[in-house]
Amino acid sequence: MNHPGPKARRACNDFSQIPTAPIGILATPGGRDLAQLIDTELIAQRRRLIELYPRFEDCPGFLRDSYIMESACPRFSNGEGKAVLHESVRGFDLYIVTDVGNCGVTYIRNGAESSMTPDEHFQDLKRLICATRGLGYRTNAIMPLLYESRQHKVAGRESLDCAMALQELVNLRVQNIMTIDAHNSHVQNAIPNFGFENLHANYQQIKAILNTEKDFRIGRDNLVVTSPDLGGLERCRYFAEQFQAELTAFYKQRDISRVVHGRSPILEHRFLGGDINGKDAIIVDDLIASGESVLEVARALRQMGARHILIVCTFALFTEGLDHFNAAYAEGVFNRLYGTNGTYARPELLQAPWYVSVDISRFIALYIDAFNRNESVSRLLDNTVRIRALMEQKGLLS
Repeated sequence: MNHPGPKARRACNDFSQIPTAPIGILATPGGRDLAQLIDTELIAQRRRLIELYPRFEDCPGFLRDSYIMESACPRFSNGEGKAVLHESVRGFDLYIVTDVGNCGVTYIRNGAESSMTPDEHFQDLKRLICATRGLGYRTNAIMPLLYESRQHKVAGRESLDCAMALQELVNLRVQNIMTIDAHNSHVQNAIPNFGFENLHANYQQIKAILNTEKDFRIGRDNLVVTSPDLGGLERCRYFAEQFQAELTAFYKQRDISRVVHGRSPILEHRFLGGDINGKDAIIVDDLIASGESVLEVARALRQMGARHILIVCTFALFTEGLDHFNAAYAEGVFNRLYGTNGTYARPELLQAPWYVSVDISRFIALYIDAFNRNESVSRLLDNTVRIRALMEQKGLLS
């Protein structure tokens, strides 16, 4: 008996592109700015789809002036809060957007202005989920910066916060969680029977580099891609393969006899690689908190003769401000730093001459559109063809 191939089966199953339900976007206070950007991109994507497939125009709620549904998360004077929905969410495919790293959201507690913490952002996410009362067709959490992602494994007698947070969400009937560049994607093992999409913004980051750096060079003789630690090698490998560059890393030797701010201090960054004199270098990391570690790596590369040093990260938190980065840039320690808008960026960061913001709102909008229509998101996971086409356009490939 002959079985139809994948293309034939897809042709027989064309209804898979029909939306499951109208999209509804809810946003916590910390996620509202990002949700607005996603909403704009989602409207543009739906308009493109109607031009290609006019039949979508007949789908109820397929194209609207806005997909954002009105809600609020007010707080009482002692800091406690609640979530309120200002319109019905019954039957909507809900996507709740949050940014747990948004330190720019403040509120008044006991008469003093307080910046919201990641714990409070996550609590607002749960409040919004509870306010829907399970009346939506499906509930999805859009959390680019995964809550407690750095506490993804247990070392001794300590909590496993990321796993507990994921289990809390699915216990509240969240069917799918989308994040970007999770510190360790193995945390999805905590919820094996639920959706966990760990997407990567590699294409958006590489596109920003190629559009910004005027004399960018690729190839092993010209470029090295390095990880600040051994745990980030897999993240760097994709960049090294696309740029045909040498993959290197630094080994963090720590003083395990003491703990400072929850971690053993770093004694030395040891470079695991060959001669880089005269080559350009790209440091790739998922998250910059204080930034001390990545600046030490940049200084080491500069001392070894690196010509042009770029820092690429997914989330630029800068928890201790920008002064040491401004000073390092003035000293010539690094040339440029790329970070996405998947989390809040301080106004002074966006104005810094060394910073480039990488917009990932369209990337998230494409995911929401595809997921809503039961389309595979595989094309969003591998952008090799698009990256190579971009490099050919820039004249980097022969």
